[in-house]
Amino acid sequence: MRLSGELDKQKVRQSFSGAAESYDSVASLQRNVGLELIKQAGAESFYGTVLDLGCGTGFISSQIISSNDINQMILLDIALPMLQISQQKLANHTALYVCADAEQLPLASNTVDHVISNVALQWCRNLDVVFADIKRILKSGGQFSFTIFGSQTLQELKLAWAKVDQFQHVNEFYSQNQLEAFLVQSGFKQIEATSECYQTSYESALDLMRELKQLGAHNVLSSRNKHLTTKTQLQRMLTAYEGQFVGSTVSATFDVITIKAIT
Repeated sequence: MRLSGELDKQKVRQSFSGAAESYDSVASLQRNVGLELIKQAGAESFYGTVLDLGCGTGFISSQIISSNDINQMILLDIALPMLQISQQKLANHTALYVCADAEQLPLASNTVDHVISNVALQWCRNLDVVFADIKRILKSGGQFSFTIFGSQTLQELKLAWAKVDQFQHVNEFYSQNQLEAFLVQSGFKQIEATSECYQTSYESALDLMRELKQLGAHNVLSSRNKHLTTKTQLQRMLTAYEGQFVGSTVSATFDVITIKAIT
């Protein structure tokens, strides 16, 4: 079962291009999740040709590129400014940089030993198709390791907006069971999956909104409200959000699913 609605890929590209300079200043959760992903993937799995899919500003690649067993590091992202920052970070290393959509991989079949992706694939809609294409580019026995936001992510924000209007203001996310089913359907084996909900605290709901903007995590659904949100609507949402909590701070849920699969 796929999620309803389509992603506006031009909006995805614009959002992350615009957030390239500010991303690292607010991406502490993404970095912590990425370090755990590398640990769970296993140091011995990084060899030959490794693809960092949805590389962002290059954090994952910067952590593994020094492995003596990696012959070719490929960094792929839909946003050119993200790739440019990655290239600056990895200036002392040889790598291949590819500006492309993860839903249309411009790589030959059976050429990659490991595909790793850190909280990026939620920006793809048809993950059954994406997983099948990742299976295509992986060599026999190759590994696919990734983290992705799950269905409970930003549930507080979704509830708050539901009190304002009927538009879909928060992107939808797949559940762990759906992801595992897509992997099995694509022919992956030895699938190991775990999930963990992170609660991040903020001084106010507006601080959360500012952080999401700095991360490039906008609502990119084609079915989103195309009209500008009015000050009144925004204030109603902020009031509804903060009304879910007792005390001087609010929190947001980030449901992180970590999966390792073998071809």
